[in-house]
Amino acid sequence: MGEGAALVERIAERRAGRGDPRALIGELRRALLLVPIDGGGLWTASFGGVRWICAFTNENSLARFLSRHGPGDREWEYAELLGARLLDETLPAMAEPAGVAVDVADEGGAMLFPPVGGIVPEGVAVDAEAEGPAGDTARPAVTGVAHVTGGTR
Repeated sequence: MGEGAALVERIAERRAGRGDPRALIGELRRALLLVPIDGGGLWTASFGGVRWICAFTNENSLARFLSRHGPGDREWEYAELLGARLLDETLPAMAEPAGVAVDVADEGGAMLFPPVGGIVPEGVAVDAEAEGPAGDTARPAVTGVAHVTGGTR
């Protein structure tokens, strides 16, 4: 089994309506993910007001993504990053709400991990309660872990 096999299993459980969401996040944090390098930085895509880092659990999933979204036979560099590093260091360093999109080329196995509490640090979670001018609290609509089909650039 590859480095990301346990994460793939946890994603499949959640997509089937089973499994513990906390176990899924724990597995994401432990997984060694492959992230293509594009223009000197990590490959990202914007969707729904969120910047998504495109990460992959194995080279086959990464290759499927690049064959659909990359130019021709170009060789691609990629970084191997621990999921915890993406969540705790990389996402908070981005200047906008950001999450991790895992295996987006695999329609039956893709999963989005949005910038919400329990996934990213509270300081960058978009659902963290923010006090408004009249003492009101606001909570954006982004919540939970989402299933996706296909991928975007």
